[in-house]
Amino acid sequence: MARPFKKRRICSLPRFSQFCPKRADGEAPLITMSVEEFETIRLMDYHDMTQQECADQLGVARTTVQALYTAARKRLAASLVEGRPLQIDGGNYELCQAESGCSCPHRQLRRCPDGQEGTIPMKLAVTYDNGQIFQHFGKTEQFKVYTLEDGKIVESHILGSNGAGHGALATLLQDEHIDTLICGGIGGGAQNALAQAGIRLYGGVQGNADAAAQALAEGKLSYDPAVHCDHHGHSGEGHTCGDHGCH
Repeated sequence: MARPFKKRRICSLPRFSQFCPKRADGEAPLITMSVEEFETIRLMDYHDMTQQECADQLGVARTTVQALYTAARKRLAASLVEGRPLQIDGGNYELCQAESGCSCPHRQLRRCPDGQEGTIPMKLAVTYDNGQIFQHFGKTEQFKVYTLEDGKIVESHILGSNGAGHGALATLLQDEHIDTLICGGIGGGAQNALAQAGIRLYGGVQGNADAAAQALAEGKLSYDPAVHCDHHGHSGEGHTCGDHGCH
């Protein structure tokens, strides 16, 4: 008798189930990615989890995660290179039923377990300087802290960094129960510290801090998911990331 496949634990179904390229040569064959394959991409590439962390989240062996991840990347690459529509559907999974104590990143994004935004207030910090988003996380002297609820800013105040930098800033934010950060440039070490503190990062953002906070509350914030600290000066200031200790 064949051994039954163990269902993979999924926190929430994908918000978008199909992606279609703009083509001039008619229809192309559909590529289907399973829900659990998508979940490995979300956890490992989007939330920077290790294979073992991903395996623990899905409730499967690390070798299973390796196979799912490889298959997902192959399907994604074929969709991008060949211009084929990608559909996320099917698989062998079960939805997470945890009402509390859920460690998945959806919990940090306020979308666990039922995918609804705004049911839990978000505590957001923005690197802050004279109304604008300060562009060097490691040297920020102030954060503007916002409480976001149901698509609105319900409270805000200024938080001083007290001269802390890098990993110490992540600890400061964690102590203030911050769960989300908007910033400009940020180095890899600081990103790792934020991830370990359970703080969701929206980097590479410029402009007015209040406007960015409101855009995030409305789900319209433009940010760079692959943000890093560039090796050149910013805004004509003539300094580099190394000058500001971003690494």
